[in-house]
Formats: sequence, C-alpha cells, structure tokens
Amino acid sequence: MKVILFNGSRREKGCTYTALNLIAEELNKSGIETEFFFVGKRAVNGDIENLVKEAIEKIKEADGMVIGAPVYYASPSGEMIAFLDRLYWQGEDFLRFKPAAAVTSARRAGTTASLDVLNKYITYAQQPVITSRYWNMVHGSKPEEVLKDEEGVQIMKTIGRNMAWILKSIEAGKKAGVEQPVAEKKLWTNFIRA
Repeated sequence: MKVILFNGSRREKGCTYTALNLIAEELNKSGIETEFFFVGKRAVNGDIENLVKEAIEKIKEADGMVIGAPVYYASPSGEMIAFLDRLYWQGEDFLRFKPAAAVTSARRAGTTASLDVLNKYITYAQQPVITSRYWNMVHGSKPEEVLKDEEGVQIMKTIGRNMAWILKSIEAGKKAGVEQPVAEKKLWTNFIRA
C-alpha cells in the first residue's frame, strides 16, 4: 500500500512538510509506503499542466493521499488551490474512493477556514475523509516550532494511524468480497430557470 503526501507550500522542507512527515512516519510504522510530492511554485509559474500530469501518474499507483497546505490570508496557498483545481478536474476518476486527509499549517489563525476549502475537494471526488481527534492542523512559523506544538504533533500522528487503519480495512474488505461503490454519472442542476 502507498500514500502520496502533497506539499502545497512554497518551501519544500518547511512547516507543512514537517506536519506531513509526522503522518508519513506513522504510515511507515504500519508498513505503508509513502512518497512526497512537492507542488511548490510550479502551479503558478506556467507548469501546472505537467505538474498535474505527474501527480495523476502518482495517484494511479497510490491507495491514499494527504493534502498539506500552509495558510496564507486565512486560506490555503494559492499554489495549492491552483493545483487542486486542475488535479480534481482532470484526475477525478483516479481520485475517487481513495482515502484522503487535508492538513493545514499556520503561524496563528486561518486553519479551520483552510481545512474547509481543502476538504471540499476531497468530498467532491467521493474520497473517504481521514480525520484525527481534533482539526487537522499544526501551528508554528518554523519546523522546530511545529514540533513544539504537542497537540498538533499528536494530531498528525493520529492521522497517520487512522489512515493506515482505513487502508487496511479497505484491503480486508476487498479480500472478503466487499465491492467498491460504482460512481454514478453526475447530474448537473442549474438553479436559474429560463
């Protein structure tokens, strides 16, 4: 089993990476392979189509995913929003039914608003949402500060354990003959009547 961890920060090894790494450590302890995917500035520097194609190829091989983003102006980073807009539009067929978690990192505030934005992508694609014992967030301006956020560290580790449990439960269900749901054709309703 494998989980892809998407880092939507401009800094490859900053606070968001630190949070994602805590999740990856727990997944690895449970025998689940992890791979980091750095979104960086490519999503807004004219390379988004290649970035999304690369991400879709990684997702095809994965069993689950984690979306991590820093909070800028009480919202996920613009890079992550641009990336997710294209990824979920082009890759929904490969995302559907894969468990996913959203994680935010902030110095102080805006985390819950950002989680709301990120979780909407996940639910749009019918992905089971992985939760923790509180909102999936860490606080700190530097990686070492994130590691001092004891509650945040516990939350990240719990996400990793919960993700491992869900992935193993899905695998056991498949072996027992439990069939995955079949996605219906989407209905589009326009609320403006002619």
